[in-house]
Amino acid sequence: MDCPDCGNETVAFVVPDEYREFTPDDDEVLALCPTCLGLHSTADADPDPDFTRVGEAFPSGAAAIPMALALGLLDSLALHRSAIETLLERVERAGADPLLVLDRLAADPGVDARMDLDGRRRQVAQFRG
Repeated sequence: MDCPDCGNETVAFVVPDEYREFTPDDDEVLALCPTCLGLHSTADADPDPDFTRVGEAFPSGAAAIPMALALGLLDSLALHRSAIETLLERVERAGADPLLVLDRLAADPGVDARMDLDGRRRQVAQFRG
């Protein structure tokens, strides 16, 4: 699927049941754009999504999906604060540092996020204490 926001090819993935409550519309399949970091509903998922296309800093394994969902919710931090906090805790429990991921994505020249990643990173760090 191509991103409806910027036209680049997305990384489509199946959302496990445990994470559906954190999706915009209880979606089963979502696609993350490696360029603008937009998260969109889609019909088809890759059985083995390659999240490294988002960036070398992007976590793999159990941390990948909660990080992708958190990125998709960052554009509305006020509305999704609780969900973002929960997702980032799960990223940490899976062995990745979500704030470091945000730092590295913000510095990645291939990422042109639709939000200010540096600003969002500072806000997330503040409310996480």
